[in-house]
Amino acid sequence: MVVRYTDAEIEEMIKEPKTLPTDLPAVPKLNRKRGHTEKQYDIDGTRGNKYRLILRQCDANPIDFSAILMHIPSDSNQLFTLRRYNGKHGQHSNSIEGEEFYDFHVHKATERYQDLGADEESFAEITDRYNDLHTALACMIEDCGFVLPDEDQRRLF
Repeated sequence: MVVRYTDAEIEEMIKEPKTLPTDLPAVPKLNRKRGHTEKQYDIDGTRGNKYRLILRQCDANPIDFSAILMHIPSDSNQLFTLRRYNGKHGQHSNSIEGEEFYDFHVHKATERYQDLGADEESFAEITDRYNDLHTALACMIEDCGFVLPDEDQRRLF
């Protein structure tokens, strides 16, 4: 089953309060995979939605990373990418806007790119708010409705 959401539904999921797991340190220890390290966290939203936070770091290039927020639909095994905070890992193209760039950028799920049959998060915007995985994660926490569970964790971000 293909998962599709409207822009309003996407915005509601972004805004839904999501409590960060208590085992998420400011600088998470990522697990070794082929060519990169990665860590995944499953997170519950306060309105009953389920999410997955994925952190990836390229072994060979410190500015090639991703902090990804995905929705886990209850009626599908297909994950839906809401936001992806990327480092510099190659040129990005926004096909509708006719833009191309190579920079730090944030992918955002949109209805109009889904309508094209493209990946939901095909649209991206350049950002200067972060320059590594840690600061990208801090931006995601600030932008996407995350709630820090305790005082110690609040100091980390």
